Amino acid sequence: MKQNKYFSIAILCFALNVSAQTPWSLSQCIEHAVSHNISVQQYQNQQQRQEVQLSTARNQRLPDLSASANQNFSFGRGLTVDNTYTNRSTSSTSFSLGTSVPLFTGFRIPNNIALNRLNLQAATADLEKAKNDIRMQVAQAYVQILYNMELSEVAQRQIAIDSAQVARLQALLNLGKASEAQLSQQRATLAQSRLTATQADNNTNLSLLTLSQLLELSSPEGFAIQKPQLTESFQADTESLPAPDVIFAEVMTARPEVEAAMLRLQMANKNISLAQADYYPTLSLSAGMGSNYYKTSGVPATSFHSQMKNNFSQYIGLNLNVPIFSRFQTRNNVRSARLDYRNQQLTLDNTKKQLYKEIQQAYYNTIAAGQKLKSCQQAQESSADAFRLMTAKYEQGKANMTEFNESKNAYLKAESDLTTARYEYLYQTALIRFYRGKELTF
Repeated sequence: MKQNKYFSIAILCFALNVSAQTPWSLSQCIEHAVSHNISVQQYQNQQQRQEVQLSTARNQRLPDLSASANQNFSFGRGLTVDNTYTNRSTSSTSFSLGTSVPLFTGFRIPNNIALNRLNLQAATADLEKAKNDIRMQVAQAYVQILYNMELSEVAQRQIAIDSAQVARLQALLNLGKASEAQLSQQRATLAQSRLTATQADNNTNLSLLTLSQLLELSSPEGFAIQKPQLTESFQADTESLPAPDVIFAEVMTARPEVEAAMLRLQMANKNISLAQADYYPTLSLSAGMGSNYYKTSGVPATSFHSQMKNNFSQYIGLNLNVPIFSRFQTRNNVRSARLDYRNQQLTLDNTKKQLYKEIQQAYYNTIAAGQKLKSCQQAQESSADAFRLMTAKYEQGKANMTEFNESKNAYLKAESDLTTARYEYLYQTALIRFYRGKELTF
């Protein structure tokens, strides 16, 4: 029985370890970050707060209801029915129930409801903007990891080349066809290559740490990402890329930051109406009922029940409040609201301009990345051919070690530049699609 128990625990631990080592795709990283990011959660709380405030504004149309009970005791000299003063103690008990209903508030209540509805919609747009921001941050961190991983692989290829040359020179030295100095120089080159690989691995680990922190993971241990499948024939295509004006026209009203600014412009207009509400009179309906009991020491009094029954009363009334002069406060409030409206118009224009600048930047970055990718592909092919020829010459003794290392370094740099160009173009094209409303993925 114990063996079965231990076996089950071992299987569970193995399954958890395999799960922890499963690479994350970009979509999984984005989904997890959006669900766990603290800033996004704060925007969600703000959205829920606006829902509560909208409910509060709607409920202003409802009547209120309040009840009260009072018990009073009085001691000392007091006026009697004979118009004389004497020492006496009195007590009184009263109960009341009242309500009031706003009938007209200068359109304040409907405007306040509309204002809070717009505020909720703006908070929803702010939430989506926060999600978009974290999506872009995750994508940038994801690409940085891919770039560092490729550099690590390039460094490992460099180690393999240098290791093969060390083994070759060692064999030639044993045959007396190479010098100890040549072998020592090649070993130094190998050591430098291993140092470069160590630095590349460290950069990869740091970039994994950065992404794991964006995902709110407790530790980067066991965290890995999936590499997109890029074939050697991966080519840049910038001919079908729409112009910035076209992209901006497509997404101008759909982007959450623009939507939020437009909603806040409508809110500023509602605030003008709210400020103007103080020019109007207000009318409300009030009603209530109540009763009381009164007793004076030394004076006979009817029973509590009789007094409460006999003193029972009801009332209903209309309350009209007409503003006449408010020391120009209402006028100045309206002026301030109109200034806020103009300022919000400028904010909306600035938001649109900022979005257009971002689209322009992404567009020209994509064009540049495509051109860079084509150039790096050509440079990599040329440097690879040159390195193959140099390797053959070096092994035949027709080139020295310095020429070989220069050719190798040029080849590996071309490999590194090609890797950078591929992922840069991959990210920029994904960013263009994201601005056009598509999912941010590779």
